[in-house]
Amino acid sequence: MRRWINRPRGSNWGDFGDDDQIGRMNLITPALRRAAIAEVREGLAFTLSLPLDVPHVAFAPFRQPPQLSAASDADGDMFHRYDDGSDEATCDDRVTLHTQHSTQWDALSHRGRRFDADGDGAAELVYYNGFRAHDHIAGPTGATHATQANALGIETLAVTGVQGRGVLVNLMAVHGGDSRAVGYDDLLRAMDKQRVEVGSGDFLLLYTGFDRVLLDWHARRDTVPLQTRCCALDGGDARLLQWIVDSGIVAICSDNIAVESLLPMLSPNPPAIHLPIHDLCLFKQGIFLGELWYLEALAAWLLAHERHAFLLTAPPLRLPGAVGSPVTPVATV
Repeated sequence: MRRWINRPRGSNWGDFGDDDQIGRMNLITPALRRAAIAEVREGLAFTLSLPLDVPHVAFAPFRQPPQLSAASDADGDMFHRYDDGSDEATCDDRVTLHTQHSTQWDALSHRGRRFDADGDGAAELVYYNGFRAHDHIAGPTGATHATQANALGIETLAVTGVQGRGVLVNLMAVHGGDSRAVGYDDLLRAMDKQRVEVGSGDFLLLYTGFDRVLLDWHARRDTVPLQTRCCALDGGDARLLQWIVDSGIVAICSDNIAVESLLPMLSPNPPAIHLPIHDLCLFKQGIFLGELWYLEALAAWLLAHERHAFLLTAPPLRLPGAVGSPVTPVATV
C-alpha cells in the first residue's frame, strides 16, 4: 500500500512498486548477472574489505571496533572445552559488533529526513519509499536500546543476492591523494581517461587512496583526524547528482568514509541537507552506499591491465532489522 501522497522531487518512490524495499537493485536482471560473469577472464579474486578492527579509533564515537570474547554458559567459557569423556575440545566465541564501524553497506533505513509525505503541510520523519519512523523503523525502546527496521532492513539487500558488474574509477590516478571534492567534470574526466563505461545495473566503485592512508594511520595508532583526506564526491554539484540518477547505477562504493565530501557538513555553516549524496541515494533513489572498502590492490591491477570492469559479489549479513552491515566484497577479474 502507498504510504505517501507527496514524494520528494527527484525521487523514484513507487516506481518499483508501493512496497518496494530494494530500490535500484531491482535493475539487476539475470541477463546483467550473466554479462557480469563474462567480465571474468583471469579468475583472480580480490578481497575488498578491511580487517573489521580498522580503524582503531572510530570516526564517530558511537562506532567502536568489534569486541571478541568466548561464548559461555553456566559451566564457564566455551573455549578449549573438552567434550565429556573425550580428548576433543571446542572453541566458540561471540562478538559485540558495531555494524558500520569498518567496511560496510548502508541499508536504505540508514538515512531519512523530515518530509511532508502526507501532503498536509506537516513534515514527518520518513525513509525511502515513504516508510515511517517508529511505525516501520522502530527506534530504541527501554533499557535494552533495542531497534528493529521492520522495513528497509539490511536483510532486504542480502536476499537480492548482491552480485553484478562492478566498474572502478581510479580517482587517485587522475586527481592525486590530496583533499578534493570531485564534481561532475572531475568524475567524467577520470572516466574518459580510463575509458570507463558505466551502465544501468552497475556497481560504481571509486578508488581515492584513502584505504592506504587509513591502514598506515591504523598501524601507527595515530589520532590525527582523517575525515577530509583524499578525494570524495561533491554533493553540492547538481550535475553530478543528476548523472547519478541518469546512470542507472545500483550502488556507489568507495574506500573513503562517506563516499561524499564531508567538508560542507564540517563547515561553520553547513547546508540544510548535510549529506546530499546520502539523501539522493538512500532517501530518494534507493541506491545503496558502501563505505571504507579496501580497493588498493584491485585498483592497481585494473590500472596495470587497462581494465575497469569485473564481477562483484558483496552480500551483507542477513541480519533482520539492521540499518547497516559489515561486508567482505570479492571482485573477480
